[in-house]
Amino acid sequence: MMRSMYAGVSGLRVHQTQMDVIGNNIANVNTVGFKSERATFSDMYYQTLQGASASNPETESGGTNPMQIGLGVSINSIDTLMTEGAAQRTDNPLDVKIEGDGFFVVGDASGTYFTRAGVFQVDSAGYLTTPDGMTLQGWPVDEDGKIVQGQVDPLQIYSPDQAYSEPVGTTKATVYGNIEENDERLDSGNTTGYVFTTSFYDEMGYKYTMEYSLAKESSGPGSNPGEVSLNLEKLKDSDGNIIVDFENSPPASIQMMQGVNSLGTDTVIFFDTTTGKFSGIGDDSATVTDSISIANLDVVKDSLPNDLIIDFSSMTMYAGQSNVESSRGDSQGFGAGREAGTLSSFTIGADGIVTGKYSNGETKSLGQIAIATFSNPAGLQKVGSNLFEATPNSGDFDGIGDDITSTGGALTSGVLEMSNVDLSKEFTDMIVTQRGYQANSRIITVSDEMLQELVGLVR
Repeated sequence: MMRSMYAGVSGLRVHQTQMDVIGNNIANVNTVGFKSERATFSDMYYQTLQGASASNPETESGGTNPMQIGLGVSINSIDTLMTEGAAQRTDNPLDVKIEGDGFFVVGDASGTYFTRAGVFQVDSAGYLTTPDGMTLQGWPVDEDGKIVQGQVDPLQIYSPDQAYSEPVGTTKATVYGNIEENDERLDSGNTTGYVFTTSFYDEMGYKYTMEYSLAKESSGPGSNPGEVSLNLEKLKDSDGNIIVDFENSPPASIQMMQGVNSLGTDTVIFFDTTTGKFSGIGDDSATVTDSISIANLDVVKDSLPNDLIIDFSSMTMYAGQSNVESSRGDSQGFGAGREAGTLSSFTIGADGIVTGKYSNGETKSLGQIAIATFSNPAGLQKVGSNLFEATPNSGDFDGIGDDITSTGGALTSGVLEMSNVDLSKEFTDMIVTQRGYQANSRIITVSDEMLQELVGLVR
């Protein structure tokens, strides 16, 4: 009878432990990246009253089964359930969710830890950190902006090397749009002609404007149908001040070139008189190209391009309104150049690469978030603050980590992983646990009443 009481006590203990697990799960129903737990039970050591025996043909007696009395129940395991939690949209670019397996790697002087809670912020030194101040680990970029996937390091976004984008000098410009042949501004009697500009940057990041004019000549090149002459007018700085006046005092060294040949004042843009499409630029309709170059601009300032290529192949001569414009670079933007820029924002891609956006329009990689994977993630040990640490049964972290794409997963910015606690299951388990606790307490009560009856026999 005493055995039944102790069996009941063991039942109370394990159901209380199970209730502790359930209570912790419910308490963390809104904890970002929380992984719920479950308790499992096992029966305890048995007292054998009679062992089993085999049948005996000689005595014609049958076999007997063992007779045992169990001594209660114990906790078999408390397992961490590593199923992925639902997604919660936050629209905060510093909130990141892991789609698939793996953990973020974070750490400080106390060691390296792992978490599924992708709640990050940028500290005063430009590092990505957890709310507790642990730095997010990842891979840096080299001088060429390429990711170096080696030993993980704290991921610094606003480093001195990454805070600015260097200026780049312009090497190409494209002129496009339509010039109407009968536009009165092209008339040879008009002293200004049709004026348009192209802008470009020097290697220091200063912006300049080159002013051109288009005109119909009274005779010679540029006077025939489908022809219009091109002239350099002025070179201006970013404040509109005239640096070079090509009309009144043209420097002999600065020239419009077709290959190695100077074009001078005989530069003509040719159009097909049937289709109105561009057919070439040069000083002779038999030897034309799509573009010209303005050579020796560096005589004005060393940082100016030595050879600025201007592409006119996108121009047309249709009836209608004239609207000639220009853009820096070719159709893919190559050769456009840019001013110096500062880091204005950054985004985290699905591959974990952090891409910086600069005020001058440049984008470049700032680093990549590394992911840690384990052969047995359920073997990780919780240490609080949404953190796990490796154990002998989880597998070791190699210090390098994985590219999230190599695991078949992805990172989603602006989203957090919610707790994987299922409240309907937890409440059901709570009810079952309560009934189990009540039943075990009844064992103790009934055993006590039986002992009272036994003691009462002496009265």
